Formats: sequence, structure tokens, C-alpha cells
Amino acid sequence: MKYLCLVYGEEAKIAAMDDAECMSCVEGLLESGHFIAGEALQPVETATTLRIRNGKTTFTDGPFAETKEQLAGFYLLEARDLNEALDKAAKIPPARVGSIEVRPIRQLQPA
Repeated sequence: MKYLCLVYGEEAKIAAMDDAECMSCVEGLLESGHFIAGEALQPVETATTLRIRNGKTTFTDGPFAETKEQLAGFYLLEARDLNEALDKAAKIPPARVGSIEVRPIRQLQPA
């Protein structure tokens, strides 16, 4: 089963982390066969939020909501169950300064 691990944290704290430590984590997940994909995101000020209400599209600079922690990136993992996904997510370095939201992927069926 696939699990998305969303990395949240204060941008300054995550930016201060050593990229080599995060890459080492990815290498370990690759070697164990759990890593599918992952990316770090640009700073939150580069975000644009899109909404469609009553047929009208609006764009807002910045994130969806003002919060202390921002979405910083993601890891897409393959795991046999939630317990294994949580075990692997606990090794993602930004978990020490932020949080990791682990959610199963919902498979959409073609029409």
C-alpha cells in the first residue's frame, strides 16, 4: 500500500537542517524498497492558492492558511500497512523539528 508522508515544520528550522541527512534517509528508504518519490518544496512565499467558488476562479499569493508550520515537502512510501509506514516516517529527519502527517493513498478507479 502507498502512504504519503507530508513534512510540516517552521521553514527556518527545516532550512537549517543538513540536506545530507535527508538524502541519507532517502538512500536508506530506497535500499529497503520503501521509497517511491519525494521532493522538498520552495519557501511558502512562492505558493499560490487557487479557489473556485460559484464558477469564479481566484488566486491568492501564499499558502491556504497562515500557520506557524508550513508544508515543506513529501515522501511517497510503499509499506505493507500503517504500522510499517509510521516506522519509516519516524526516520524522516524533519520529524525532530516539525511533524510528519502519514496518510494512505486512495486509489481512484477510472470511469
